[in-house]
Amino acid sequence: MSYLAVKHLHVTCVVLSGLGFCWRGWWMARGSARLKARATRVWPHVIDTVLLGSALTLAWMSGQYPFANGWLTAKVIGLLIYIVCGAMALRRAPTQTARLYYLALALLAYGYIVGVALTRQPFWF
Repeated sequence: MSYLAVKHLHVTCVVLSGLGFCWRGWWMARGSARLKARATRVWPHVIDTVLLGSALTLAWMSGQYPFANGWLTAKVIGLLIYIVCGAMALRRAPTQTARLYYLALALLAYGYIVGVALTRQPFWF
């Protein structure tokens, strides 16, 4: 598979993952039962697994690795923040207010990761 094909797959998964998270965040804020549907619980894992696999493939194909390239390190740190805040927003936070707070933080982290990816600068803002 060519680098460009893997990059397109990766970007597609980034968009699907972000849209899916926004959708689930909306359902969480509205108290929708759709958040507990089986497809809602399974598909994000499928998309994110392909996303991670394509990211690792791109790193290997390009010879750029986290902790060797500052912008990739920033993306990994942003990803960890996104994962923690997303888990708090959708499952772990004890109150609705806390969940909305973590949802906002997760969306900011997602935006930061996308900004770093587009500019290849850790401090793009």
